[in-house]
Amino acid sequence: MAKCRKYACAIVHTLRAQECSALAVTSLDRHLTIPINGNLTQKTLFQGLIGMAVNRLSIHSLRKVATNVPCETSFRYHLSKVALPTLERINFQILLSVAGQLLKKGHKYQFAIDLTNDPYYGDTDETNEDYILRGKQKKSTTRFYSYLSLYTIHKGERLTFAVFPVKQGVPMVESLRRCLAIIQDLGVETEVLCLDRGFYAYDVFSLLQDEGIPHIMPVKKQGNEMLALLEGNRARYATYTMKRNGRPLDLNIAIDVHYLQGKNGEYGNVNLGYVVHGIDWKPRKVYNVYRTRFAIEASYRIRNTVKGKTSTRNVAIRYLYAIIALMLKNIWVFLQWRYFSPMKRGPRTIDEDRFRFDQFRMFVREGLRRVLRPRTEIPVLRSSG
Repeated sequence: MAKCRKYACAIVHTLRAQECSALAVTSLDRHLTIPINGNLTQKTLFQGLIGMAVNRLSIHSLRKVATNVPCETSFRYHLSKVALPTLERINFQILLSVAGQLLKKGHKYQFAIDLTNDPYYGDTDETNEDYILRGKQKKSTTRFYSYLSLYTIHKGERLTFAVFPVKQGVPMVESLRRCLAIIQDLGVETEVLCLDRGFYAYDVFSLLQDEGIPHIMPVKKQGNEMLALLEGNRARYATYTMKRNGRPLDLNIAIDVHYLQGKNGEYGNVNLGYVVHGIDWKPRKVYNVYRTRFAIEASYRIRNTVKGKTSTRNVAIRYLYAIIALMLKNIWVFLQWRYFSPMKRGPRTIDEDRFRFDQFRMFVREGLRRVLRPRTEIPVLRSSG
């Protein structure tokens, strides 16, 4: 759109709702194939899925508020064709279909791997029992679908590279191998990998050391030897030997010391220990870099605002909804960096207030309005009299 004055014509570039919705639908349509017969098209199905996500609706609810969507039976039938192994193989392609343009081949990135739990209230049978994990009570349940996510925490580009469902009995080291393979396939390098304590295991440390992957992981404060290492008044490095079946594995421990100064009524200091490898940073930098990993929690909160509702036991469908939610978050990050990064000297930054996630969600919703055709009238049961 151009704003013309008497002597000049200023070009004003705008981001439109249709562009946001098209990016979301195309990211799915480009990489996921669902065989469909008849008049229904795959694109129409995906438009319905995106509409469900940004409106936080279920298939049943979507049919109640929109007219141009497949019937519930057809919707559920075609979604049932989605195979879990297929989604596990292509999820990173969907997630990075658009956002992958931000990545630079050969560059080093800071990564984080984390686990998130989605509460589950339904029944369990042979189709989903291997994917239902138990944990501390949260939102009135102790049963969860758990997902492992690979993020980049590099310079504010908080992209989700991959997400996988967690299955009972599968060692964490196998999930870690998947994530490392994706980083390699994308042609980027690891400056450092920040891992959750859930990965604290001999096999994990052995793999990371053998592969030469720089990493940070908080120690588990257990055992007299470890507790003794975490007593002191100054930042330092120490060595801890982990053993399994008589085989020793030396771990390098960075210990940062924080003084409580009356916080929560406590005084003295606390020693924070981290297993590190492949980096020679001071303990305070180790602490600060690992702390940026907690920004992932914001990504989870964003994801929860664009996740379609369902009560299905189908593991693949639930997994697809999780992928779509994280894909939408990635597209938003991409659009922020592409359009809302001011031209200035120094490091590149984002003017986040210009395009917040709520605005993006409304744009996608508006872009799909003509397609989904929301109901604008409904028969009443009783007249005004």
